[in-house]
Amino acid sequence: MRISGGAARGITLAVPRGDLVRPATDGLRQAVFSSLGARVVGAFFWDLFAGSGAYGLEALSRGAAGGVFVERNAKAVACLRRNLDDVGRSLGSLPAEVTVATADALTWEPATAADLVFVDPPYEIIPQAAPVLFARLTPALAAKPEALVVFEMPGEAGLAPAGWTCVKRLGRGTRQPTVAFFRRG
Repeated sequence: MRISGGAARGITLAVPRGDLVRPATDGLRQAVFSSLGARVVGAFFWDLFAGSGAYGLEALSRGAAGGVFVERNAKAVACLRRNLDDVGRSLGSLPAEVTVATADALTWEPATAADLVFVDPPYEIIPQAAPVLFARLTPALAAKPEALVVFEMPGEAGLAPAGWTCVKRLGRGTRQPTVAFFRRG
């Protein structure tokens, strides 16, 4: 798995052994960031259920101003920190506004609103976690009415969170990863 675009393009990302994380495929991430385009430059992000940090690291490579990686598993956090070091070396340095929160994404309390929220939870918890997460995102993103939530899920899953609209979906097929873009309203 590699960074697919931007200044750190080609950097290989470390991933914890076993099935601890299910990293977004290079192709899917590339499609996501092609869709986001210029929105990434200067944006502040949250990478929830970060795992190896692939989404947030891709955003940094493509010009994001900073963000928070939220991951509760210590082994995944260790890989994430190694990946941050590698991407930071490739970029010359990381933005000052990059932090790692070792926390549960469902209970984490953000200090700063985000422009982009990447959500890549374990697929098996999506039915229970998504309503909780979107209910928490509504007030947390109140200061950023144009914030976009980028939610990875299996192709057979569907989400219709109250107060949110799916404006785009990438990927197709049962048991294949897909990404839905949500905006409030």
